[in-house]
Amino acid sequence: MKYTVQRLANMAGVSPRTLRYYDEIGLLKPARVNESGYRIYGRKEVDRLQQILFYKELGIGLEEIKTIMDSPEFDRLKALRKHYESLLAEKSRIERLIANVEKSIASAEGRIEMTDREKFEGFKQKLLEDNETKFGKEARERYGDEAVDRSNEAFRNMTREQYDRMVNLDKQVKETLAEAFRQGDPAGELAQRAAQLHREWLTMCWGGYDSEAHAGLAQMYVEDERFRAYYDQGQPGMTEFLRDAIQIYIANNKE
Repeated sequence: MKYTVQRLANMAGVSPRTLRYYDEIGLLKPARVNESGYRIYGRKEVDRLQQILFYKELGIGLEEIKTIMDSPEFDRLKALRKHYESLLAEKSRIERLIANVEKSIASAEGRIEMTDREKFEGFKQKLLEDNETKFGKEARERYGDEAVDRSNEAFRNMTREQYDRMVNLDKQVKETLAEAFRQGDPAGELAQRAAQLHREWLTMCWGGYDSEAHAGLAQMYVEDERFRAYYDQGQPGMTEFLRDAIQIYIANNKE
């Protein structure tokens, strides 16, 4: 089967402009352009478009999709299986949230009693799954399965109050870090306060504290663009500043 831009766009649920843009950036080239100047797409292009849309559903950017799919190591069957696993995980997450909402309704109607822990379980599980997807592989390679599983268990067992405290600590770290960065001294009182707050936050996340792992994590922040973007807050160099402050803090607080 051969498709023009309009026919393929209608079938795939995208706009013709989208297909033209994919052609312009080299993400999805037509099989050929006919004598009238119309783009013509075949089965190969249809399969590629399907794969592109799968990746988009997972929140992956077009540039990264192109890099993945143009790699000599790209395997469509493996990619489809990975998409399938991701969808099953998402289905499981939604089912848990539905069950949690159903219990909340029953509790509000007075038919059952729901503990505070139960009210919170669905949201915590989603956060755990999101973190596992984004950082799980790297964390397990760096710290080992036991440490990551212990951290996940500590998070799972948090009360609402403990979770709120953890979120507030993260906010305090960023606010204190930004102010300390303006002062420019990683050994200064304010920067060391940021390092201490980061330790408190980390202890809650991990269910314990290890200074060597803390130092390693601070270095990983610098090396990983995702963490760098989070801690730089639009001010380049702030992630390195945090790492330096943490290293100084650890040196001054050896146990």
